[in-house]
Amino acid sequence: MTFLSPGRLWLLALVPVLVGLYLVVQARRRQAAVRFTNLALLSRVAPRRPGWRRHVAALLFLLSVILMTVGFARPAKPVKVPRERATIIVAIDVSLSMKATDVAPSRLDAAKAAAKKFVQDLPIRFNVGLVSFSGSASAVVAPTFDREAVGHAIDGLQLGKGTAIGEAVFTSLQSIRSFDARANEDPPPSHIVLLSDGDNQSGRSVMEAATAARAAKVPVSTIAFGTPYGIVDIDGETVPVQVNKATLRNLANDTAGKAYEAQAGSELSEVYRHIGSSLGFRIERQEAASQYILVALLFALAAGGLSLVWFQRLP
Repeated sequence: MTFLSPGRLWLLALVPVLVGLYLVVQARRRQAAVRFTNLALLSRVAPRRPGWRRHVAALLFLLSVILMTVGFARPAKPVKVPRERATIIVAIDVSLSMKATDVAPSRLDAAKAAAKKFVQDLPIRFNVGLVSFSGSASAVVAPTFDREAVGHAIDGLQLGKGTAIGEAVFTSLQSIRSFDARANEDPPPSHIVLLSDGDNQSGRSVMEAATAARAAKVPVSTIAFGTPYGIVDIDGETVPVQVNKATLRNLANDTAGKAYEAQAGSELSEVYRHIGSSLGFRIERQEAASQYILVALLFALAAGGLSLVWFQRLP
């Protein structure tokens, strides 16, 4: 807990003064009782002594003073507030190697299904954009709240030759920068989720892309689709297409993202948990003085009520 006006807490220095004054008054009261030497008469005059009850009202009053002082200093607690501009770009590899069937029904179909579920499960506060890439990259859907439009665009993705992972990251960053009128000066909190089998064959390098994403403070989480046993038929020739996990892992590590290896689409739920904890909310300090003042008021009322019941006077 923090305080928005911490300088006001110096008033708590008065609490020991009040305690000291109370102890002095109690000591004088005891001395006055000792000077009453006729003990038999004293017991008839005051047959019932308040004992511990005498201190309860004073203690409750003291607690109310402490709590009111804390409330006066404007205590604040951290609160998670949704980020309305939070943006996620889903980049999907549509290179020919993604038609390998080592991930059923194929790498691309599995990636499509996983991406659609991921988009549908995202809370509405997230904007979602779609980038596809093969030998080049293109922004298919600009960041939007329209989950249905993104889902239809994912269904319509078609295979192409080549793989340009670096270009996919650069295109995703450009999509983020064009989010709204102030995105260049004040970019939205963003995250890129890239689904691929991991070979960069054209365009700018993955290292250049990682440097750009790191400079923009946009993490890239990667999902490696495929196994070491993938094969595809290209122009009648059977070609082995192993998944390049190292490339994707390095991209994620260099941008403060997370790297996952997916034999199926279930890994995307873990990706969302990682993104949601860091991207979906910002921490704000919310003032909580009213809570302390309420408890202080209850203590003060209790002190007054008990004093009236036990001693027929206010403390």
